[in-house]
Amino acid sequence: MRWLVCFLLPIVRLYLVGFKVLLYQLFNRSFALPVLPRQNGRVAIVTGGARGMGFETSRHLASLGMHVVIAGNEEDEGLAAVKKIQEETDQGKAEFMYLDLASLKSVRQFVQRFKAKGLPLHVLINNAGVMLVPERKTEDGFELHFGLNYLGHFLLTNLLLDTLRKSGQSGQCSRIINVSSATHYGGRLDLSDLQGGSCYCAHGAYSQSKLALVLFTYHLQERLWARADPVTANAVDPGMVDTALYENLSSPAKLAKKPVARLLFRTPAEGASTAIYAAAASEVEGAGGLYLYNGRKTESSVISYDEQLQARLWMKSCALVGLQKA
Repeated sequence: MRWLVCFLLPIVRLYLVGFKVLLYQLFNRSFALPVLPRQNGRVAIVTGGARGMGFETSRHLASLGMHVVIAGNEEDEGLAAVKKIQEETDQGKAEFMYLDLASLKSVRQFVQRFKAKGLPLHVLINNAGVMLVPERKTEDGFELHFGLNYLGHFLLTNLLLDTLRKSGQSGQCSRIINVSSATHYGGRLDLSDLQGGSCYCAHGAYSQSKLALVLFTYHLQERLWARADPVTANAVDPGMVDTALYENLSSPAKLAKKPVARLLFRTPAEGASTAIYAAAASEVEGAGGLYLYNGRKTESSVISYDEQLQARLWMKSCALVGLQKA
């Protein structure tokens, strides 16, 4: 019975959520980006910006005139992405910087190197992630989904907050965008067992990491408002998108996915549209603590609005990454 609860239920919840998303995508068109204002002089960091939705986000922001820093752990892939963007547009600038979100040391080194450039930072898009990987640990001993998808971004965001604050101003806030997923609706968060040590399920671990990102977004925004900082934080849900994230599906699931993906999945460019909108649209100026799906404000899961859980996760996360709680 315990195995049923901790292993099978997360799988059922995830696929039920996926089925609902596919139904929505069957009957609703993908969000079409409006004409966005120029972003000349603004600087963005996009984690996982060399492939999939991250690449589409990076290329679009660069085409608006932004200086985009693609942060990733595959140098050849990152440099190829930069070259392609620079060949496509002369409006903005793209560069690659190495970042391994599965290593807290690498996160700290990335922030040091970025700050040494003396650049402002107007947009941080926490896009990188892994999905349904077999049980593995990060360099620091954290379960991989929780450590890379959430904790690495938690530390990165906190270490860059001072730069984001200095770069924002009234009427033109800096923006933090956390890329979550509809799977967070099926996520559960056990603060006493964040590593899944008692019973590991990749489906549950992935959903938990995406729920943690939404909880983090809301609590971060409350803290920013309390200080009257010119920074906003929002979570976005790209929908079901045909990217390499699905490479860890089981063989039968991969076979079943292929025809469904051709018919119902969003393209990487379509999946990136809401994150791009959150990063650059005038309509989102000054708006924080939102969960955006298909270009619209949407209600996230009931548990994601639990302020006590948000605060407890924040304190626990600070302890895990070695940050002061204040």
